[in-house]
Amino acid sequence: MNTRETLYVKDGNLYIGSFKATELAARFGTPLYVMDAKYIEEVCDAFVAAVGSYGEGAVAFANKAFAAVATAKIAAKHGLWFDVVSGGELYLVAQAGADMRKVLFHGNNKTEKEIDEALAAGIGYFVVDSLNELNMIDEKAGKLGRVQDVLVRVNPGVSAHTYEAVMTAAPFSKFGFDVHGDAFDVIKDVASRKNVNFCGLHVHIGSQIYDHSSYDAATDITTDFMKRLADAGIVTDMLDMGGGYGIYYTDEDPKFTPKRYAYTVENIGRRVAEKTAEKGLKKPFLIVEPGRSIVGEAGVTLYTVGAIKDFPGVKKYVAVDGGMFDNPRYALYESRYSAMIANKADKPADDIVTIAGKCCESGDLIGKDMPLQHAETGDILAVFSTGAYNYSMASNYNLNAVPPVVLVDGDKADYIVRPQTYQDLLRNNTCLLYTSPSPRD
Repeated sequence: MNTRETLYVKDGNLYIGSFKATELAARFGTPLYVMDAKYIEEVCDAFVAAVGSYGEGAVAFANKAFAAVATAKIAAKHGLWFDVVSGGELYLVAQAGADMRKVLFHGNNKTEKEIDEALAAGIGYFVVDSLNELNMIDEKAGKLGRVQDVLVRVNPGVSAHTYEAVMTAAPFSKFGFDVHGDAFDVIKDVASRKNVNFCGLHVHIGSQIYDHSSYDAATDITTDFMKRLADAGIVTDMLDMGGGYGIYYTDEDPKFTPKRYAYTVENIGRRVAEKTAEKGLKKPFLIVEPGRSIVGEAGVTLYTVGAIKDFPGVKKYVAVDGGMFDNPRYALYESRYSAMIANKADKPADDIVTIAGKCCESGDLIGKDMPLQHAETGDILAVFSTGAYNYSMASNYNLNAVPPVVLVDGDKADYIVRPQTYQDLLRNNTCLLYTSPSPRD
């Protein structure tokens, strides 16, 4: 694990804040998502400071990473904007009291209903990703008698040196307009319209990225494109360079401090400043959109160990009371994690195990060939760096309840998302009364 002041081992036990992991498991039950407030705040502040070193800019929390009112409130308190990608996320940040002028609405297929909701909410910016979307925003803003600010998502064609499933700026992506193809004509179209105002560009090259050269390449290509626009009389006032900064999952990954995350943003800012100056361009308002790196390492999922199946010399299964319904990332991406028996944290991790979930799927795994302390039924298993894309992507598969979320803040711990009940699972079911056909004689 990536140890820090609020995640540590003491007297053989894993602690999160002031609490033993076993204490949290006993109090709130398992499976349980545990989020560390202090760590989230430290990372938020580090990113804000990094953008401040560039000059005019903003940090927008990518809400999809962890969508909860409490974390949105933390982000807003620390001066962050918001990146939303659905009507539901828009509603959430509104409930959190966000300044809607500091909301960017993303997505490659915004529905008419979502566009209406966003306009009614008075959001700051749409990030335009298709021509039919542009036409709808233009028409609807005109009927409301307003001019809507927009960014245009462009695709620089950069390989992010990450997993294929989370690359978003490779050629022929479903996202954005190609800077080497149709993007120029699209932006000329945007700039000519009366009901939308072209503010700038959005670029996002992927997720879980460690290689700074990918961001450098994206910046170089994008600023070249900005120069082309400028030569045509179109000024790029804002540049949103997205997010995607990699976090620690296993010992094969770098262990970053909040300040180290900030260095990535500082590097992007320096590159943007240098390249725009070289090209004689106006220095744009810079936006970055971290999500995973704000909440990922802040999250630990706690499970109770159940069945153990050992095939000596072949495979050992350690089954837990969660699985793909609370963490679908292994099934989707074969994502890797680190884990620990929380009540045996000082013991050697000399077992190699496959951590299995409880769903009726062979692929329902938390991970394969993971080093772990000797596990016994009833032990508490902690899986690290589960704050991003676990709760957000959770489901009720097999009618399992999505686990609750507890926020630990120093010596306080309480629900920020309550447990689902069986009644919750069936709340939207309807009972249609009908008469069964009579059996034929």
